[in-house]
Amino acid sequence: MTLAAARPTRLPLSRRAIHAASLAALITAAVPFATSPALAATPKDTLVIALAFDDIITLDPAEAFEISAGELMGNSYDRLVRLDTADTSKLVGDLAKGWTVSADGKTYSFELKPGLKFASGNPITADDVAWSLQRAVLLDKNPAFILTQFGFTKDNVKTAIQATGALTLTITTDKAYAPSFVLNCLTANVASIVDKKLVLANEANGDLGAAWLKTHYAGSGPLKIREWRANELVALERNDAYAGTKAKQARVIYRHVKESATQRLMLEKGDIDIARNLSPQDLEALGANKDVKQIASPKGTVYYIGLNQKNPNLAKPEVREALKWLVDYQAIGGTLMKNIGVVHQNFLPQGLLGAAKDNPYKLDVDKAKALLAKAGLGGGFKITMDVRTVQPIQGMAEAFQATAKRAGIDIEIIPGDGKQTLTKYRARSHDMYIGPWGADYWDPHTNADTFVRNPDNSDQAKSKPLAWRNAWDIPELTKQADAAVLERDGAKRAKMYQAMQAEFRKTSPFIMLFQQTEVAAYRANVEGLKLGPTFDTNYVFNVGKK
Repeated sequence: MTLAAARPTRLPLSRRAIHAASLAALITAAVPFATSPALAATPKDTLVIALAFDDIITLDPAEAFEISAGELMGNSYDRLVRLDTADTSKLVGDLAKGWTVSADGKTYSFELKPGLKFASGNPITADDVAWSLQRAVLLDKNPAFILTQFGFTKDNVKTAIQATGALTLTITTDKAYAPSFVLNCLTANVASIVDKKLVLANEANGDLGAAWLKTHYAGSGPLKIREWRANELVALERNDAYAGTKAKQARVIYRHVKESATQRLMLEKGDIDIARNLSPQDLEALGANKDVKQIASPKGTVYYIGLNQKNPNLAKPEVREALKWLVDYQAIGGTLMKNIGVVHQNFLPQGLLGAAKDNPYKLDVDKAKALLAKAGLGGGFKITMDVRTVQPIQGMAEAFQATAKRAGIDIEIIPGDGKQTLTKYRARSHDMYIGPWGADYWDPHTNADTFVRNPDNSDQAKSKPLAWRNAWDIPELTKQADAAVLERDGAKRAKMYQAMQAEFRKTSPFIMLFQQTEVAAYRANVEGLKLGPTFDTNYVFNVGKK
């Protein structure tokens, strides 16, 4: 399929949707759109966002590890500290009034702001904070490694993280890590603070409330999650118990809409306030609409293709390199990713310490063929690729399928929604997988820890980063990543990451494609919309309407 053919087809509105004229329907039901050319505007006190969020698996911050879920967590849960979105080199207190680090660099002492409450009305105490962090370690779900990397285990976490008073707690790490690294990890969604009393009231069979929290809410953020319907809608509403500046809107509704053309039409008609998954073509068309504005921001998110090393063909170094020469980066960048991404062939996105700018690969079919012949696969081979059916991922996959075919590689695309493709990928039962990876916290280790660190490549491994998912056994790079996270000199640390990226570009089973530029289009009456460097810093609670 050519790049031109990959452009999304303009489809009629067909998805079930929330009728903007009725507040009750907006929260409790999804009804088909009328076919008349004009619909009522969205309610003045309600922000309606169109977003493809078929990747959401759970609402429990101890388990949620998907990009769309991260945005919900960022708006609905507090944590000890947050990233300063105005200056990403800084952190600000969220629940924490202040903190200190011991002389040996291992113990972090926090004091909480007084008088804070959860949405339930329960007071926020240091015991809630300590228990929330302990709970994430004890449950040991996908994002738990962000905390367990500091030496926390099920056996020691209750002493390593503990309340020392009603509003004070300490966190003691196993080594003297760079303080900025530790604190940045505490901004991650897995470090969100949950209402201990409420969660334990819904505990079943000693699960620490995990079954209940998959579909419920127990936070203290500016918005509270009222309802989630998979692949349909998420409804959030203002948390009046929030101690900070209250959310501008009474409620925020996310509507699951995958097609760019559908989002554009809904935005033009006023059926939604913000469109979040628009193609370059639809963004360009909206440029002439005086009722619509656009905002763009570089994102700490990279698109890549993972090559499972359990596949004997993909395990050949020459094949891995050949595939990197079979992507038409420039053509994709000028069409499918125009203005929504830039070519980026490194695992650290620009903006993070030590991020490299080298982009050595381009489309070179002859070079790829020579490498395949060297690998004994001059006649090509067949392979499958799991693809989430949302743009621009599907379009990039189809473009790669077409150029790989020129070297004799026959790629069968296996389509699925976000939940399906992620579940298969996490079980490392794929051949190839294409998708995005977003920074979990604003420190280079967030990506080094997953792309170039794999302490145990066995199927029974406790830690399962992206390197593990693709069965890439890398003891030397793992050692380098471990050393870099302990380096407290910023300049030295940056050079360590640059060296790892150079090795990664040459030998890894990852085809790094683009760094995302997130673009949103919105109605002219929307004000205060800003896009953060990560999805959990896309703060919709700050957005209002004139």
